[in-house]
Amino acid sequence: MEIPLFPLNTVLFPGGVLPLRIFEARYMDMVRDCMQDEAPFGVCLITKGAEVGGLAHTETVGCLASIRAWDMKQLGLLHLRTVGMQRFRIQRSHARANGLMLGEVDLIDPDEDLPIEPEHKPCADLLARIIDDLGAQIAEKRRTGEESDVLGGMPFDKPFRMDSSVWVGNRLCEVLPVPLKAKQKLMELDDAHARLEIVSQYLRQHAVLK
Repeated sequence: MEIPLFPLNTVLFPGGVLPLRIFEARYMDMVRDCMQDEAPFGVCLITKGAEVGGLAHTETVGCLASIRAWDMKQLGLLHLRTVGMQRFRIQRSHARANGLMLGEVDLIDPDEDLPIEPEHKPCADLLARIIDDLGAQIAEKRRTGEESDVLGGMPFDKPFRMDSSVWVGNRLCEVLPVPLKAKQKLMELDDAHARLEIVSQYLRQHAVLK
């Protein structure tokens, strides 16, 4: 299948929330077409180049992004709330005249979603505390009127699947303070248990978990 590609300095995981500000003409056109066709676009981590301007080189594995909400309070600046779907691997890519990259991609099968193992229960408990803290912060911002557009809101999409090794692992990977290259490697793993084990070891090494 062929999809439009959006090179970014971020790693999108399946089920992850990605707010975006769109202002370049090529991506405005991409979003318009995706919304008209109810189709996703592909998010890929940049390996060389920049988000704005010319063409950028990217990792070959990315994640489909589905547009869930949009807003344009300022002319020429489009706010999106997108959610990660299935991962893909780029086989070939080329650029349109307007600079938009298109990729021929193969979809990657979703990870086998097994229940949280007892040894990883502390990871799920930590994520639950993070969600509670974020929920309280967002509620306060809404009360004071600080948060009012689609870029705000909970950075995790409901339902909160605290018994899912895939969901818990992916969400913790998103908040880990590690280099983007490391997040890319975690996203590419095809074993949810192995991903969660790496996250668990990291949290224990940094005394976040005992």
